[in-house]
Amino acid sequence: MGKCTAVHAALAALALGFALQSAHAQDTLKIAAGQRGNWDTSISEVGQRAGIFRKHGLVLEILWTQGTGETQQAVISGSVDIGVEVGIMGVLSAYSKGAPVRVIGAETTGATDLFWYVPASSPIKSLKDTDGKTIAYSTNGSSTHGIVTAFIKQYDLKAKPTATGGPAPTLTQVMSSQIDVGWSAPPFGMQQLDEGKIRIIASGNDAAIFKGQTVRLLITNVQTLQTRKPVLERYMKAYRETVDWMYSNDPSALKTYADFVGIPEAMATRTRDGFFPKTAVDPDKVVGLDVIVQDAVALKYTATPLTKEQLAELIQIPPRQ
Repeated sequence: MGKCTAVHAALAALALGFALQSAHAQDTLKIAAGQRGNWDTSISEVGQRAGIFRKHGLVLEILWTQGTGETQQAVISGSVDIGVEVGIMGVLSAYSKGAPVRVIGAETTGATDLFWYVPASSPIKSLKDTDGKTIAYSTNGSSTHGIVTAFIKQYDLKAKPTATGGPAPTLTQVMSSQIDVGWSAPPFGMQQLDEGKIRIIASGNDAAIFKGQTVRLLITNVQTLQTRKPVLERYMKAYRETVDWMYSNDPSALKTYADFVGIPEAMATRTRDGFFPKTAVDPDKVVGLDVIVQDAVALKYTATPLTKEQLAELIQIPPRQ
């Protein structure tokens, strides 16, 4: 018995040693992500809840922001390692001014998820009725900011672009008549649409320059890329795996997302299938970059186009392994 007990004790100590070694092997990444609860911004959170990032030796500390402005600044300052859902116009603007930002993945391509709305009782029927009216976007440099700017240029509007933060505070401002036209992305606003409280007057794809093009990115700081490149590569590997899982037939994927956001699974399904085709969240494909760079100049986000060498320096997406 004594010999058996000693063997068991040795095995237990060995197991504990492996557990401690495994725990120490976990790397922590600080993430800043805009718009808590949106399908595309939830990939890191959902993957962590499913244990996918831990499987790749990662623990994520996620800070939720109101959008690109806050997220990008946190990355530039080095307060976080990765920024999620950063508008491509904001990134091009920051990089052209010398900010130490690099792109490690595409976050969203196309703008089918974004929509602009008014209260059901509003006299505004379309974007052409917005002269002199306030029209919302999240934060400066965000995809919503770029789209509103494009709306104004494309339709020659005299609307007043106004930063309102995320979908929740924007809805409050619209329903209290502080803002004339609000913005949102599913699942936010879907209940109000179903109840007939609000009406959609435009979608993100109504801005021609953003249709089918990459609009939001995953970014990091130059120093982080230089000092923690293997960790970032593991993050992107886990991120890709999470995307595949969220679009699989495994019902627990939608349930994990629905539980995180606090919505019914049916609404989670509508959000994914109705607004976010898998091609929209392909992290390896930055689409239409040459056109986007030209548009950034036209919309006054950058003074001059970026060269091919500069774009090669900016885009640092880790290859699939």
